[in-house]
Amino acid sequence: MSFITGCEVTPDVNISGQKFNIKLLIPVAEGMNEIWLRCDNEKQYAHWMAACRLASKGKTMADSSYNLEVQNILSFLKMQHLNPDPQIINEQVTTDINPECLVSPRYLKKYKNKQTENPKCRAVASNLFVSLPPTLQITARILEAHQNVAQMSLIEAKMRFIQAWQSLPEFGITHFIARFQGGKKEELIGIAYNRLIRMDASTNDVRVSFICTEVDCKVVHEFIGGYIFLSTRAKDQNESLDEEMFYKLTSGWV
Repeated sequence: MSFITGCEVTPDVNISGQKFNIKLLIPVAEGMNEIWLRCDNEKQYAHWMAACRLASKGKTMADSSYNLEVQNILSFLKMQHLNPDPQIINEQVTTDINPECLVSPRYLKKYKNKQTENPKCRAVASNLFVSLPPTLQITARILEAHQNVAQMSLIEAKMRFIQAWQSLPEFGITHFIARFQGGKKEELIGIAYNRLIRMDASTNDVRVSFICTEVDCKVVHEFIGGYIFLSTRAKDQNESLDEEMFYKLTSGWV
């Protein structure tokens, strides 16, 4: 699988719908080739996903981290399973939870739009259809997800959180807003440890990915950070140097 070294590996999973897909964006001279892998079940998905992630880094399934990667993926999938014995979430229980503090505004807006189109929403982990305000529906889903980790110790819960964070498609990518010469709208430039990514600013879709073979991406990160810092300075030569901001922009490498 050496031909996918440096590719973008994106999960497309829906546990309740039993959908386990993997999207590969492979950089070629003309841009990006898109390949979809469709798996039959969680176990097959975990093995293929682990293999693709390692292959994107130039490693094989013989690598010592392969089995651990498979187990981490299976654990992450297990956390997304709905509780087989759901509890009725009433309004009194949810009064102390504010979804706006736990869920991104983009997701809240997307979820509310779905509820506008289909006001009848399936209760979380239940076969009953109930009509609930969108805010309470999101709260119910948060509480349902919490039941999957409520019995864990503090350390284990933190480790699961880190694993889930690292499993996100955009983990380890620093984003900058940019406008290319001749371009009419702003785009996103993503910088990872081994590649540069040109993305659509509105959808976050990858347009093209460039693999860095001779230049460390950290150098590019520092260059862009320095450029941003200089663009914020006034022409007045007597302006004091904000060293903290300079180091934050040029050293904020993940």
